[in-house]
Amino acid sequence: MKLTRLCIYPKDVQRITGKSEKASRRLLHRIKASLGKQEHQFITTDEFASHTGIKEELVLQYITD
Repeated sequence: MKLTRLCIYPKDVQRITGKSEKASRRLLHRIKASLGKQEHQFITTDEFASHTGIKEELVLQYITD
């Protein structure tokens, strides 16, 4: 089994959604706020998938290291 990153970054959100970098940052910020996370905490692929309704398997396909 290949290990992948757990955290998702704005560049990943851009690849997945086709949104701009600024819109991707805003989306991650809204997800953090809805989960009650602090600014320094990360969003996981699982949290991103459940918030956006995209299957985690699809999210993981778009994450590159």
